[in-house]
Amino acid sequence: MSTVNTEIRLLLNLWDLGSGQGLVKRSELLRPYKGKDKKAVYEVSLQELVDGGAIAQTDDKKVVKMSLTDAGLQKLSAGLYGEFGFEGQLVGSRLANAALKWFRQNQGQAVAVESATKISSYDEFKAVALETYAQLNRDYNFDNLVPIYRIRRTIDDRVTRSQFNSWMLEMQSKDILQLITGLVTDLTPDKELDSITTELGGLRYYAKLL
Repeated sequence: MSTVNTEIRLLLNLWDLGSGQGLVKRSELLRPYKGKDKKAVYEVSLQELVDGGAIAQTDDKKVVKMSLTDAGLQKLSAGLYGEFGFEGQLVGSRLANAALKWFRQNQGQAVAVESATKISSYDEFKAVALETYAQLNRDYNFDNLVPIYRIRRTIDDRVTRSQFNSWMLEMQSKDILQLITGLVTDLTPDKELDSITTELGGLRYYAKLL
């Protein structure tokens, strides 16, 4: 099975189980993919979706829960209206019905990535960033230390990377947010890239509301 189809199956399954963007246990999401080899393929794809910002997950190590981000919804839509297809002779009725439900709810109209409203000013960015911060902090119990990469990936391409960095630093200069390194236990190259690195202070991984 192609990587595209594997990822879209996961996103569609998560969308269906979570009734949109609700939280779903990781174990429940992977339950349909049985067999050591098959499960391993889906686990790799799932981690890539998390690392790519399409799926958000809680930090609870005992019961990890996942949900679709806005970027994940866009990726799901692009896949269903694009390259995705059910491979093999047998298709699970639940997943097939989930695809039908998706098309009925979206009335056959693709949710294009370009449809996201661009952010054109600092004041607009500040409002969106604070709303995103509050939502992530509330939904994933970040205890007021929200990873910057999660904020960036949720806002996605509504701003350029340089605009995001500049406006986040401006929010810090105006004592709205504090950007700090803190204790980082899960740093990966892509997460570091989507954080903020300053010339003098180095890596800034978390945002804290002042």
